[in-house]
Amino acid sequence: MLISPELNKAFNEQIGRELLASHQYIAIASYFEGRALKKLAQMFFKQSEEEREHAMKFVEYLNDVSGKVEIPAIAAPKADFESALEAVKLALQWEMDVTHHINNLMAMAIEQKDYAAREFLDWFVKEQIEEVSTMQDLVQIVEQVGEHYLIMVEAYLSHGE
Repeated sequence: MLISPELNKAFNEQIGRELLASHQYIAIASYFEGRALKKLAQMFFKQSEEEREHAMKFVEYLNDVSGKVEIPAIAAPKADFESALEAVKLALQWEMDVTHHINNLMAMAIEQKDYAAREFLDWFVKEQIEEVSTMQDLVQIVEQVGEHYLIMVEAYLSHGE
């Protein structure tokens, strides 16, 4: 085994967080789909796929280092939202929390002098900068346009394609 039991356990916990994020983003996408906000739905369905890919990166890494993959139980995501702003703020908070957890994993890898894990986690550290920035921008845009003008958010997302 090329990974400590402690770091192996923490990576498995992160797999669970990534899968929960994937499920949460499906729920958010479905909320937007139900409001006929197709571009917002599309954005969150895409985010869901990315989070699943992130989970799989951890799975593959653990397999590569002869670790043990133990996927934790995944809680049900929040499915009801009072507003679009509540949904996107939840996504931003989630990305902030994930960033915190990735940084903790990196600190663990540094402490244990696990250079392979550090190299692996470096990608996630950089990815979280993009993820948080994207969600911060979305929160700002939704706040600026307000609940009654979400079609402007749709136009904004269409313009970026």
